[in-house]
Amino acid sequence: MLARLLGPVLVLAVVLALTVASPPAHAARANVAALQVALRAVDLYGGRVDGISGPRTKRAVRRLQRRRGLAVDGVAGRRTRRALGRRGRPRLGSRAMRKGQRGWDVAALQFMLARRGFPSGSIDGGFGRRTRAAVRRAQRASRLTVDGIAGPATLRSLRRGRTRARRRHPTHAPAGPVRFFSPVPGGWADGFGMRWGRVHQGLDFPAPSGTTVRAAGVGVTTFAGYNTGGFGNLVIVRHRLGFETWYAHMSRVTTSRGQAVSGGTPIGAVGSTGNSTGPHLHFEVRRNGTPIDPAPYMLGATASNAPRAGPASYCAPARAGRPREAQAPDPC
Repeated sequence: MLARLLGPVLVLAVVLALTVASPPAHAARANVAALQVALRAVDLYGGRVDGISGPRTKRAVRRLQRRRGLAVDGVAGRRTRRALGRRGRPRLGSRAMRKGQRGWDVAALQFMLARRGFPSGSIDGGFGRRTRAAVRRAQRASRLTVDGIAGPATLRSLRRGRTRARRRHPTHAPAGPVRFFSPVPGGWADGFGMRWGRVHQGLDFPAPSGTTVRAAGVGVTTFAGYNTGGFGNLVIVRHRLGFETWYAHMSRVTTSRGQAVSGGTPIGAVGSTGNSTGPHLHFEVRRNGTPIDPAPYMLGATASNAPRAGPASYCAPARAGRPREAQAPDPC
């Protein structure tokens, strides 16, 4: 009789243990991003904060474990996080985050905001003015109390994917009808502007290597190949009104010069070629040859597998010859 009673109890206990030990995918990626920020702060990780637990991140964890005399398994468990000191705490969701605070949870929050289309600048674990502004934008989009404090309701909206930026920079709305889909699923991690003392001329979308990259709008491919200026495998699509979109660091290119494309046409796959430290897509928007901030032009949707544009596309035909090499000092 006792065995019959204990059987269901033991099964329930195992299920609950597995549920606790296996956080949802969005939380896992945010925690990996927080780990990368902490490892970077102690000079053990020099890669991108992309939320992907790849070989470079695991090597950094093993170096930390070796340095602190822990079991070297490359897994950032409780003891490994304790070894990071204040950078390894507090856990995400353990407090309401507000301006002036720092820590693991703030870095995870910044990553989640970026993935939902509310970038706060650098993902560095510091809750400053830009992070508060991003939290307020996210709260406004999900119709929460707009106080700039990331409490349980704000985290729930970010985790459930119900918060999406309809327009990334409402105070800088572009003139004209041109808008672009996101070329890969998910939000971007690094935006347009100064980064590490250099101008970053586009948006970086962290995604696993091999993820399909799709054209952001109707146009004509004017370049498809390897760029020696740091972009690696690069595709350039010309759109109307002097706009171009650039897709860099791809593992492979699946379009060709002169091909008409629509929003959603597959043009390549995410990779890490050229001047890149890990798999991601570097996406630029240029107008009349000058890089501009893509964020105000982005729609709140990802390009789907749309049919290819016919030869009667309104875009200008592709010019012959290779484009000039990239001007960007830091293209990744």
